[in-house]
Amino acid sequence: MTDSSTADSRARPGSGRPDLARRLRTLTGVDEELLTRVRYERSKYTALGGVVFGTSVIAAFSMWNFATEALGKVSVLALVPTVIWMLFVLNLDRWLVTSQPNARRRVGPLLLRLLIALVLGAVVAEPLVLRIFATAVEERVADDRNSALDQLRSNLVRCNPVPSRTDATSPAGCGRYVLSFASTPGGEADELAALRSDAGALQKRVDRDTTTLGALDTEVRDECRQLIRIASTGLYQRTSECLRLREKAKDYRTTHRTEENERRLAAMNSRISKIEGKLTGSRGTFLTARDSGIDKRLAEERAKQKEVGVLERMRALDDLASGNGVLFVGIWLVRALFVLLDALPVLVKFLSGESAYDRMLTSASNSAVKIHSEEVRLAERRAMADVEMAEDAIEQQVRRSRAESDAAHREHTAAMNIRARQAVNSLEDELRRTSAV
Repeated sequence: MTDSSTADSRARPGSGRPDLARRLRTLTGVDEELLTRVRYERSKYTALGGVVFGTSVIAAFSMWNFATEALGKVSVLALVPTVIWMLFVLNLDRWLVTSQPNARRRVGPLLLRLLIALVLGAVVAEPLVLRIFATAVEERVADDRNSALDQLRSNLVRCNPVPSRTDATSPAGCGRYVLSFASTPGGEADELAALRSDAGALQKRVDRDTTTLGALDTEVRDECRQLIRIASTGLYQRTSECLRLREKAKDYRTTHRTEENERRLAAMNSRISKIEGKLTGSRGTFLTARDSGIDKRLAEERAKQKEVGVLERMRALDDLASGNGVLFVGIWLVRALFVLLDALPVLVKFLSGESAYDRMLTSASNSAVKIHSEEVRLAERRAMADVEMAEDAIEQQVRRSRAESDAAHREHTAAMNIRARQAVNSLEDELRRTSAV
């Protein structure tokens, strides 16, 4: 009697430390009334409740990290998923470690609970791993983003070259890297190319004619230096060959239009110089517009990279692990540690073996099942007895009704017979009186 009162006083709320232990045991789903019979196991279930509470706190910290990374900043809004996740993990672990009657006979539920605990541990562990390696992850993300921006700039420059003609096509694989421009120097480049081609052909012709004329002029000078004396007059004059060569040179200049070609070539060169100057300005304008378009695209890309998302962090962590064997082992050791911590309540519960409380719970459960079965059977018998009694009452009432109906019929028949006899007697008396008169 003394032990029972002492146990009740220890378990009574409002008594300080024992009340905290009772609350921790509540997290294990233990029955305090049944546990009172095996008080020496209270400390075990109190410790198990502390493990369950600890895993829920770890899960809450993990969700807090996940929520703050998803929001990009520390916010009060992160408390909402943190509290919800903590309560969910707390209740789930409570269900996982709650003692079940006849647990030794059911291996399937045990394995299922261990699997759920391991999966839950993996989910809880990942944000914590990201938090531990946050510095390296953020550096890798920054490097990847800079590399992506550099690659984007390179693709934009490659896919938007200065057009050398109007029908210039973009390089292969430049579908989403082509920029739009109000004007391009392609038309002027086409005109410049055509002028250069014509000027080159005319330059060759002029050079050829100049060479031929130079040779003819040399022959004319050489021939015309020679003078012959006329015997009749004693004067000197040029030779007929000199006059012929001069005429030949004159005819060559006339037929080949050398002066006209030189003027045309000079005009073409002047036009080429003007177009080149204009094209240089157009190219400068184009390059300025291209740089502006590239800066705009890069600004849009940077706007998308404002905050580091969770998936981006996970991808960066995997990239870091794949390139460094030591880091790979360290990451997976940390993951395994947190998975083990989150699965610890189930492991502690089911690896500690069957306790006296579990055996008592099984006995109490089996006894409750038997008592319930007997109560159901007794209730069934009572219901059947009530039904039989009701059927007997109905049958008796039917027989009584039939008897009363038969008695009433017989009384009616007797009354009719009496009335008939009375009528016959009255008729006989009347006949006698009539006969006597």
